[in-house]
Amino acid sequence: MDLITSFISSDIRTATPLLIAGLGVVFSARAGIVNIGIEGFMLLGALMGVIGSYLCGSAFVGALFAMAFVMILSSVFAFFTINIKADQTVVGTAINIISMGLTITVNRVMFGTNTVIPQIKVFTPVPIPILSKIPVIGQALFNHPIITYMAFLTVPIAWYIMNKTHYGLKIRAVGENPRACDTVGINVSKLRWSSILISGLMSGLAGAFVSMGQLSFFVENMIAGRGFMVLAVIVFGNYSPLGVMIAALVFGAGDAVMYRLQAANTGIPYQISMLLPYLITIFAVCGFIKKSKPPASSGIAYIRE
Repeated sequence: MDLITSFISSDIRTATPLLIAGLGVVFSARAGIVNIGIEGFMLLGALMGVIGSYLCGSAFVGALFAMAFVMILSSVFAFFTINIKADQTVVGTAINIISMGLTITVNRVMFGTNTVIPQIKVFTPVPIPILSKIPVIGQALFNHPIITYMAFLTVPIAWYIMNKTHYGLKIRAVGENPRACDTVGINVSKLRWSSILISGLMSGLAGAFVSMGQLSFFVENMIAGRGFMVLAVIVFGNYSPLGVMIAALVFGAGDAVMYRLQAANTGIPYQISMLLPYLITIFAVCGFIKKSKPPASSGIAYIRE
């Protein structure tokens, strides 16, 4: 039972950043934006969250730092892809490269290269009264940081916004046929800008959770491909909030198994166990890419005639 509890708890914890970022990327993806810069967004969020927590003594203030700075970076992405009409893949790649160099430089300037890690406030588990006492599933489901609870509670909210509101309808319409939307008076650029800012906001929070919820400080290149996993989560989840949640849990299970194998001292080289989450990502995307239906105008810049 302890093994099951530990596995489920680990799965939820590792799935949390994928879910948070995935819910944000759903909006930009449904608006027709392909943003491979999510890796860079999350990496910057991880560092700025730590800096905010270090300076202000609060993990939640750190999260606000992360979201604010990543929204600035996402504005850069939006400006080049929407206003300048630059290729989305090229700009996203540039965002990743810039974020890598920027976070390394700022981290070393801020904290130096000493091996002594400064103490910061992090996201600690908050047991839910009564529910956390339920045998087996209590500690697995109801003993997590507040951010984790918020992430899963956001799923129905995101679904409702996407499927039951005028804003969600416009987002989906812009992703399918931006020219028709423009013809009836919908501001395509404005909607795509807002969707990218939402993805930046959520990606910043996801990055902050990695550095302050899964670990307790920033490590260079600590996102380690999770941003690309988020894009796979979107494809696996067929561009829907509920599907993203399921996909995040599936991919999170890969990380959970990896940690269990390393902790169990099975004799398997750790390099092989570290491949597991990425192999699951590849197989999942290959298996579901034909069933996934991206927006018709995905990755295509809209040029108004």
